[in-house]
Amino acid sequence: MSDRDSGSSFFWFLAGLGIGAVAGVLYAPRAGSETREVLRVKAEEGRDYMRSRAQEAREQAEQWVDRGREVMNEQKEQFRSAYEAGRQAYQEVTTQPGNSPKS
Repeated sequence: MSDRDSGSSFFWFLAGLGIGAVAGVLYAPRAGSETREVLRVKAEEGRDYMRSRAQEAREQAEQWVDRGREVMNEQKEQFRSAYEAGRQAYQEVTTQPGNSPKS
């Protein structure tokens, strides 16, 4: 089973769990106002949980982007250093008396 399939299965498991919980609350021996209050509280808890998870995901993505930029800048600097070293070596060889660039 691929990661995508297992993620989808887990999502449907959680969805079924949520539907079962709602059905259980609706059929519980409570007054309608109490049931609505419980549903409202649970919905707020779920909303807060999803907001916190979204914030965590956003922060993780920002960290990955920052790390990617750092790696890219390091690679650019290494390339720049190698280019300059090669350029300087070429200039040293071509400026010595008796040496001329070969075509």
